[in-house]
Amino acid sequence: MTVILTTSPGFGKHGRVTQRLAELGWELIRCTDTSRPDGGMAGHVGRADYLVVGLVPVTAAALEGAVRLKGVLKHGVGVDNIDIPACTARGLPVANTPGANADAVAELAVGLMFALARNIPAGHASVVSGGWDRRVGSQLGGKTLGIVGLGNIGRRLALLARGLGMRVAAADPHADRAFAAANDIALMELDDLLAAADYVSLHVFGGAGNAALIDAGRIARMKPSACLLNLARGEVVDLDALAGALDAGRLGGVALDAYVTEPPDVSHPVFRHPRAVFMPHSGADTVEALENVGLMNIADIQELMAGGRPARVLNPEVFEDRR
Repeated sequence: MTVILTTSPGFGKHGRVTQRLAELGWELIRCTDTSRPDGGMAGHVGRADYLVVGLVPVTAAALEGAVRLKGVLKHGVGVDNIDIPACTARGLPVANTPGANADAVAELAVGLMFALARNIPAGHASVVSGGWDRRVGSQLGGKTLGIVGLGNIGRRLALLARGLGMRVAAADPHADRAFAAANDIALMELDDLLAAADYVSLHVFGGAGNAALIDAGRIARMKPSACLLNLARGEVVDLDALAGALDAGRLGGVALDAYVTEPPDVSHPVFRHPRAVFMPHSGADTVEALENVGLMNIADIQELMAGGRPARVLNPEVFEDRR
């Protein structure tokens, strides 16, 4: 029997994925214990034929006992938590699911902008506590959205924002210039975008290259009324600088869906700020997105089982080595 080990809480639970796994007759082992750094997979990885990865790090050490493993599939897009060179050294193909959850993440970004613009969390809290605190908000139409990272998610968000009547700017050295031109998106350097935008939404990969991309210096370039959204990775934003800017009135608001450690340490000052909104890294958590991602994972596993090479493989050199 084919054994699938997953560290993703959402894999195999939504839409047609559950039925498809049952039809295939694969054994599914869930290792999603957030109190353990490896999710609890150490005791099971030796039985696994394929690993479907959530946010748990996949390191060389984690792979040491994976004697049966034939492939590593990311249940999502970002692979900064997967040591791809270590997988390649073991001859393990790594694949992700680009575009499968772009709509879900982009829609949450819009929702978080509305939450900040119209004080939705505070309004809810007021009513359920017996109050009637009517706060004057602002409209998104006519405001400028700055998108950092114009990939699948960034492009989808740009279209949604344009539909709301927002101006859109983007910072991405590899931006699709034809897409930008066709959709009236101004391409800017990051520092210029930060100075111009009313809302800044981050959609870049994590990892050392983007660590503290938004630090105290860059936050200082933003308008005091501007709002920052991070739906990327926690390390992209300097949380101490963020809290300091909010306390000093140098930032209008913040919405976070990603953290350096998850769940985060809520004793940090930023979590007590009234102009901050938080989500539990759920940008991709819609039935539709989880179904899309899961079915893509299954398709890639089937391709590998048949001796093929998935189109989404990130280290194709493992197939060259096999030849």
